[in-house]
Amino acid sequence: MPSSRTEPEPLARSVRFTQRDLVVTLRDGRTVRTPLNWYPRLVKGTPAQRGRWELIGGGIGIHWPALDEDLSVDGMLRRIPAVGSRARARSFPRPRRRTPRRR
Repeated sequence: MPSSRTEPEPLARSVRFTQRDLVVTLRDGRTVRTPLNWYPRLVKGTPAQRGRWELIGGGIGIHWPALDEDLSVDGMLRRIPAVGSRARARSFPRPRRRTPRRR
């Protein structure tokens, strides 16, 4: 008999910052550490603004009201940088420039 068991969705419990990283502790005890420079809005925020966060959807994401930033736990686990970060720009190939043909 096949099992339809699914893994529980990872949920955030707490958030902290180091000098270089965003560190999120999950309810199951795991820790997700991602480079702070992946999140330009968080980098530009003050320590007080970064320290004021709230959980979204019971922990599926994190919201920083003063910085208008929302991050999903799933995105952090998949190592997906925020739009506008240099890491995100490097993860997508640049379009090739067309050069005029010489005759």
